[in-house]
Amino acid sequence: MARLVVGLGNPGKAYEKSKHNIGFICLDQYAKHKKLKFKKEPKFQAEVLINEHDLLIKPKTYMNLSGSAVKAIVDYYKISIDEILVISDDMDLPFAKVRLREQGSAGGHNGLKSIISSLGTSEFKRCRIGIDRNEAIDPKEHVLSDFSKVEMKKLTDLTISISSLIDDFLTNVPFPVIMNKYNIL
Repeated sequence: MARLVVGLGNPGKAYEKSKHNIGFICLDQYAKHKKLKFKKEPKFQAEVLINEHDLLIKPKTYMNLSGSAVKAIVDYYKISIDEILVISDDMDLPFAKVRLREQGSAGGHNGLKSIISSLGTSEFKRCRIGIDRNEAIDPKEHVLSDFSKVEMKKLTDLTISISSLIDDFLTNVPFPVIMNKYNIL
């Protein structure tokens, strides 16, 4: 059965290194490490990477409409909800802290809200990566701000672990085992 990994972010150069694009950054590093390429798929409003029978996608709908791309892929490939992993940023976690959950609320994240709305359920797996919160600026400005050079270095190291996490997910390692292994990051 096909598995789906969704990296959340916003399309375009302006957002490429923004905190909100951590899902895209993780999937790009995974593809680079595996020497694979994403392909633009306009019918899904996403960039898609098919690795054997599994899919990795980067919705190109902008964050608030991510659910429409995810729903199109899920319907077309008949992917079960329990075979989905969504990677997103989280302002309520310290920078580079990883939290895995088997289900949950959107927690104020518009991309997750859109996916929950489109799929009609919140029972998909998620990998939230901390981007910290900056109380001095508006949350919208914070998530759309770029990572600093120091943060990018730490993030590059973290993406190695996230690539291993994706491999574990795609090779059907039980999710509780994955949670125990990576929730310590």
